[in-house]
Amino acid sequence: MPVKAIINIPNNKNMQHKSISIAAHHLTNELTFLQKLAMSLVSLGLLLMMVYWFQFKTDNASTWLWSSLSLLSIGSLWYSYELYKNTHPGIKNNGVWHAALTNRGAIAWVLAVFLTGFYVLLYWYPQYLGQAGEGEANKGLIGLFDPLSMFLKGKPASQWFVYGALYTLTIMLMGIKFIYKYRHNKYQVYRTISIIFFQTAIAFILPEIMQSLNKPYFDFKNIWPLNYYFFFDWNIDGMLAAGTLGYFMLFWGIISFLVFTPVLTYFFGKRWYCSWVCGCGGLAETAGDPFRQLSDKSLKAWKIERWVIHSVLAFAVIMTVAVLVARFTGIRNIFLIDSGTLSGWYGFIIGAAFSGVVGVGFYPIMGSRVWCRFGCPMAAYLGILQRFTIKLPWKKEATRMSKFRITTNGGQCISCGNCSTYCEMGIDVKAYAQKGDDIVRASCVGCGICSAVCPRGVLRLENL
Repeated sequence: MPVKAIINIPNNKNMQHKSISIAAHHLTNELTFLQKLAMSLVSLGLLLMMVYWFQFKTDNASTWLWSSLSLLSIGSLWYSYELYKNTHPGIKNNGVWHAALTNRGAIAWVLAVFLTGFYVLLYWYPQYLGQAGEGEANKGLIGLFDPLSMFLKGKPASQWFVYGALYTLTIMLMGIKFIYKYRHNKYQVYRTISIIFFQTAIAFILPEIMQSLNKPYFDFKNIWPLNYYFFFDWNIDGMLAAGTLGYFMLFWGIISFLVFTPVLTYFFGKRWYCSWVCGCGGLAETAGDPFRQLSDKSLKAWKIERWVIHSVLAFAVIMTVAVLVARFTGIRNIFLIDSGTLSGWYGFIIGAAFSGVVGVGFYPIMGSRVWCRFGCPMAAYLGILQRFTIKLPWKKEATRMSKFRITTNGGQCISCGNCSTYCEMGIDVKAYAQKGDDIVRASCVGCGICSAVCPRGVLRLENL
C-alpha cells in the first residue's frame, strides 16, 4: 500500500505570500518596511549628534543628547526585533558574502574610513570633537555629553568620557541584538549578558562615580598587561594618595594578574576574560559580529599573529620593567633607552594606534578581533597559560596549564566549514574537527560560535 505524504498547505494566499516575502527578505538582505522605519530612527539619532557636533553648539545639550540617544536606542532595538521576530531560533548569517557591508564592499570601506578617522580625532585631535581648552566650555560632540557627565561625576565631559559612553551604548544595543540572534544558545546569551554588565557597571559607571568622589579613575576589570599604564608613576602616585581605597586598588591590580588570572585560566581557559569580561572582546562580539567571517584563516596569517602578539607582550614587559626600575632605583635607561621614552612609544604605537585606531577601525576589512588576535598583550599572556604544559615534580606526565579545550567528534563532521568561516580568531576549526583533535590553540577565546553554528553538534566547549 503506497504511503501518502500529508502536507498542510494554508488556503489563505496572503499567508503564503507573506511567508515567501519574509524568506526572500532574509535571503537577499532586503529591508522590510518596518525595518526601514527603524533604521530611519537610528539615522535621525546620528544626524542630531552630527549637527550638534559640526555646528559646535553649546546650548540645549540635554535636549539634543537625550533625543539622539532615544532615537538611536529605540531604532536599534526595533530593527533587531524586526530582523529576527519571524525566524526560528538558530544562527542567521544569510547573505553575509553578498552584502556590501559584510563582504568588504563600498559600505564597508566607508565605515572603516569613518571609524579610523574618528579614532584619530579622539586620540590626537579632540579639539575637533569640541574638547575645550583650559577655562573654556566644551562644544560640539563632547559638549553634547556634558549633561550625562555632570549627572555621573559632576564634571564636564572629556573625549574619554564620550568614548566610554558611546562604547558602552554600542555594546548594550548590539549585545541585545546578539542575544536575540543567538537566543537558542544559553551559553551565548549568558556570556553576552556578562559582557554588557562588566562594560556598563564596572568599566563605565563605577569609575565615573569614583571620580565624583575625588577618587582615582580605576577600571577593576582592566588587568595588566592590557592596562599597560598600571605601573606608571602618575598612576601609582594617584592610588597611594587615595588612602585605603588606593592601596586596595594597587593590591587588586597586582593580585589580578599574578593570582586571579592564572587560576581562572587554569579552570576556564582564556574565555573567562576574553569572552565574558573584556570590553575589547565585548565590542568585537557584539558590534563586530557581522564581520567575524572576514578573519584570515591562512597559515601565513597564523605565523604573523604569533610573532606580532608575543612581540607586543615582550614590549609590554620590557617597558614595565624599565618604568619600575626607574621608580625604585632612579636608573632611567636600563635598556639603553629612557624609560619615559619607551613608555611613550608603547602608549602611542600599541595603546592608541594599534588597540584603538586599527583594532576597531579595521573591523569591516579584517574582521572583528584584529586587536585581540594580533596585538593584545593580555590575550598573549592568557594564551600562554591556556596552551602550554608544565612538568610538575610530583607528577610523571606534563600537566596542561588549562583544563579548557574544545573537543571534537570527527566522525560526525560533514565538512560544511561553518566553524572555520565564523571563527573570528582565524582558526581553521574544520581541520581539527575532521581529524577529531581537541582544539587547544593559544588564540582560541572560547566564544563558542564554532559550536553554535555547527549543524551536527561536532564541537563542545569543555573543562576536562
